[in-house]
Formats: sequence, structure tokens, C-alpha cells
Amino acid sequence: MTSWDPSDIVGPDGEDWRVPVAELAARQNRLAEFLAEVGLPGALIQHPVDLYYYGGGRQDGSLFVPAQGAGGSVEAGGNGPVAFVRRSFKRAVWEAGGDDAPHMTKPFPRLSTLAETLRDMGATSAPALQFGEAPGSFTSRFASALASLGDCSDVTHLIHRQREIKSDWEIEQMDIGASVQIRMFEAVQAVGGEGVSELDMVAAAEAVSRSEGFGGNIQMRRYPLQCDRGVIVAGRAGGIPSFFDSAVGGTGPHPLSGMGSGFNRVKKGEPVLVDLVHAHRGYMVDATRMFVSGQLSEAWQQRLDDMITVKEEVVDVLDQGLPCSEAWDKGHALAVELGYEHHLMGMRPDQSRFLGHSVGLQLDESPVVAAGFDAPLPVGGTMAIEPKAVYGDGSIGSEDTWVRDEEGMRPITADGAFPWVTEWDE
Repeated sequence: MTSWDPSDIVGPDGEDWRVPVAELAARQNRLAEFLAEVGLPGALIQHPVDLYYYGGGRQDGSLFVPAQGAGGSVEAGGNGPVAFVRRSFKRAVWEAGGDDAPHMTKPFPRLSTLAETLRDMGATSAPALQFGEAPGSFTSRFASALASLGDCSDVTHLIHRQREIKSDWEIEQMDIGASVQIRMFEAVQAVGGEGVSELDMVAAAEAVSRSEGFGGNIQMRRYPLQCDRGVIVAGRAGGIPSFFDSAVGGTGPHPLSGMGSGFNRVKKGEPVLVDLVHAHRGYMVDATRMFVSGQLSEAWQQRLDDMITVKEEVVDVLDQGLPCSEAWDKGHALAVELGYEHHLMGMRPDQSRFLGHSVGLQLDESPVVAAGFDAPLPVGGTMAIEPKAVYGDGSIGSEDTWVRDEEGMRPITADGAFPWVTEWDE
């Protein structure tokens, strides 16, 4: 007999931090519609982030979602979505909403009998798998086990497309995260100054984030799925590239953790770039502000002003509902005109080729302000817009997370609520 009770799993002050059942039901229904529209018979959701998105938790298992009208669906006389769980079964039931859950939860069958189990539920064709996001050795085992039902298609892009548009509840989580993020910047302001190390400042910001419920992981799509959520780089460290595809790399504390903050200390007059991520109930917000001991030089201040101008150009293009690739073209062209061709988003040969990335449950969602993304940021889309200039003696720039709603682009994070530059007293 298990000794724990669902009442043991609570948020602050006993709050219920589960995803609302109505959210889960709406997501599952929309996926079923999408699957039917593109002619897929169903999907077997297995990536942990998507298990949380569709099923309410990230237990060890798979969530079968039949296409609308396809075998296994309610319309076809089936039970609809079913979660197959290895562990923890009891927790999976509770996280999905208990008796109100929008799907059934069953123990995971032997892999050799999974196809037969789905067939007994009414499935007549193999469900699509997440080939584009789950490890190849993992998906290949399931594709082999389901071979008697046919070949498994890839559902990765369809899921990504659905998750581009956030619900009001999702935006609410990001708004709450933004309020915590301001306190993180305030913590950096309180402890930082000349002689303080990057890691000490990151620790102060992380203490705020963790105390408010940050789960400890930044979820990403792109392998190797590693990112520091607090990147604070002082002076020359801001010009050091890393493996990570972003404008600012940083030294990191050691080669295995070779990005972000290290043991460099703040020096008078040098720019200190503070790029912070906070995730509230899984939903991320991303913002960057500048700090300095004393005062920025005229040259650094001009660079910051120019990056803000580029940011405003990108926001204006997206606000008009124009393609993300056009926002890249115009933002990049303006930066080149202002003299940053060799310094925008890094220095050659380590320049990144984007000016904004969508965020949500993962830090690197789609679409991106980059070449090739020829659709607009959809209404309901959330994006971190972050033009930055990088030099050998430091980096500088701006970043806020935005949402495009029915009225246009709106900042979720601080925007004018926290200054672009904060000066520590000398």
C-alpha cells in the first residue's frame, strides 16, 4: 500500500498547481482535430514536455490520442485518449485530474502487446510518433512494436504547431513568471557591484526563482538540450562564444559547463549583461538587462540604444502580422546600416542568425525571427526578442518576452518596468 496522499503534492500555501482539466481536454480535442485534418489516425505522445502539456504530468508512460473520428475515438465508439503509465500510476491519475480527467489511465502493457492493446481499443492503423524530438533508439523500438498496425508517421511538427498558440491560462502563467523575474533582477542589483563574481550574482537570482517554485530544469528541443537559465557575463566574458547557439556564450565555471556565468568579477565601467529565465509551472519568460559599476561609456550606451532601435523594428514588423523572416530581414538590415554587421548576435565566425525565439514550456520553440520562417507569429504566440551586440571586451543588448494578441504585440516581461541599465554605486 502506498503511504503518500495526493494532498502531499501542493504549491505554495496549499495551492493546487495542476493544469486545469479544461485545459487538458481542449488540448487533446484540438490535437485530435489536427490529426484528422492531416490524415493521421492518431498519436502516441511520449516526450516528457508533451506528456505534461496534454496529460498534466510527466510520468513514465505514453498518451494515445486518436484522431477525431478514427479508430479508438469517441466518435468511432472508442474511449478516446488513453494514458499508459509505468510509474507512477497513482500520481499520473491525480495529475490528470483524478475522476475528472479527460482521458483514461491504464497500466502500461508489455511492449510486445502494445499493438494488440491499441487494436482492442479500436485502432486500425499505427499512431504517429515523435520522431523529431524523442531519441531515435527509443522511437524505433516503438515503431517496431507497432509494425503490425502499419508504419508510424511523424507527429512532431503538428505538436509544435499546436503549441505555438498559447491559451489565456498559459499567458497567465507567463505573466506571473514575469513578476518573479523582476525580483530576480532586483536581487542582482542588491548583491552586485565591483568585485562581485558572475556566479555570486546568478546565485542571488536563482534563490528568488527557486523559492517561487522553479523546478530546476530549462526544457529545450534542440540537442544537446542544455542551457543555463541565468547567464550573467561581465566585461570580456561577454565576448566569449560557447557551444550554445546564442549571441552570448560566457565562460561557464568549467569546460563541461562551458556556457554562462563563471568566476569573472565585475570591473568598474565594464558592461555586465544579465540574461535571466524563470519558469512558472513550466512556462518560461526570458529577459535581459544591463548593469554596470559606475557608468557605461558613451560607446557602450550608443550600442545599447542601437540594439533597442533594432528591437523596435522587429516588434513593429511582427505587430503588423508580417512573416518572422521579414522581421529578421528588416532587423538585420537596420543593424548592418547602424554598423553592426560583424557584431550582431556574436562575432564572426560565431554569429547566431536570429533576433527572436518563441518560448513556452521550452526555451527554443517555433517560430523564430530568422530566415526561412515565412509565417507570422500567430495570435497567441509568445516570443523573446533579443538583439545583442558582441565585442571582444563585452556584450550589450536588450530582451523581453512578448505575446501577440488581437491588438498586436504586448510585452509580458518587464519592458519599461525595469530600466535598461542599472548602475551600481562605485
